[in-house]
Amino acid sequence: MTAEDIITIENQLIEAIKTSDLNSLDRMLHDDLLFIAPNGQTVTKEMDLASHRSGQMEVEQLIASYESVKVLGDNAVVVVVYNTKGKMLGTPIEGQFRYIRVWKMFPDGLKVVAGSCFKI
Repeated sequence: MTAEDIITIENQLIEAIKTSDLNSLDRMLHDDLLFIAPNGQTVTKEMDLASHRSGQMEVEQLIASYESVKVLGDNAVVVVVYNTKGKMLGTPIEGQFRYIRVWKMFPDGLKVVAGSCFKI
């Protein structure tokens, strides 16, 4: 696993988020995912998928600028800034958000196990 591999899957995740591709999101997000949203809410995989299914997640714009990609054995930590516009869990969002995301390699591929973001 290389930094380039992580950027490739990050870009695939971005596309899945933009298009609400539930199959891809289900494959890339670990069942025990814990993500802290900008409002402090803890978001699980099921909550994230439900927001896409229900239309509460609407992405008009999501442009990534990678700040750091660190591969640590079978884990990777990514820091990325998104220029974002849309809705997250029904709440309008717009601006720049810095994310930290933790990926882990499993027998069936890389999965996001944890993350957090905040507005900058």
